[in-house]
Amino acid sequence: MVNEKKNNSMIQSLQLGMSIVELIASQEQPLKFSDIQELSNITKSNLYKYLNTLTHLGLLHRDKREGTYILGSKLIEYGVAAIGHQDTISKVTPYLQEISRNTSLTSLLAVWTYEGPVIANIWSSSQGLNIGAQIGTKLPILSSSGKIFSVFNDQALIKEWKTNELNLLSNEEQMLFEQETQEIKKNHIAFAKEPLVPFVSSISIPLFNYSASLLGAITVVGFSQHIPQTIESKTAAYLLNMSTEISNIFGYQKDKSAK
Repeated sequence: MVNEKKNNSMIQSLQLGMSIVELIASQEQPLKFSDIQELSNITKSNLYKYLNTLTHLGLLHRDKREGTYILGSKLIEYGVAAIGHQDTISKVTPYLQEISRNTSLTSLLAVWTYEGPVIANIWSSSQGLNIGAQIGTKLPILSSSGKIFSVFNDQALIKEWKTNELNLLSNEEQMLFEQETQEIKKNHIAFAKEPLVPFVSSISIPLFNYSASLLGAITVVGFSQHIPQTIESKTAAYLLNMSTEISNIFGYQKDKSAK
């Protein structure tokens, strides 16, 4: 039951809204409207308004097919800013620094949210480079990170995001994208030429855990003339080695996953 105890020193509507978020966070599974209403004892008319507002703000996410509510990607963005995200980020960050130092490029880590891949951490090699994104930025499917998630993430999980993103592309762009995904699946590396801002391109590699599930994507970003677009480059070879090395710390074993 949501605590509606009045306190004149606080904004009661905000307090009630956050208590709904806490209620959903405390459950081990997504909740339907009726579940939330039963647990909170908030009137249906008021609860409808709160849920609409919290979903609009990104604090909650509503699965349109199931009609259930879970925590939204905005909370992940806030968590990233406040504490550096989860264990994955703390383990990967030293590698972001190493990659940036060895390539002289900006490196970043992207993780999955229900609204698509989001930048969780950045290590910049140059303060003068505008990569067109920051921590919390949602990445499109044609970014190199987006391509990695479209290929290696759970396809049921990304179905809605992928469909929406592909609908923004022309038929020719969709055809080229599908052709490119076959190369990404085979080579475990993705390239993108100027996907967010002019003159800035990127390369991304996947990170896997012990069950060969995708944990995230590491991306290097720089001016286009410094970003190779072929797997034969030294930068690509270095990043592929780093993909395996970092994945290994999460229990990934390449030989077993290939069986």
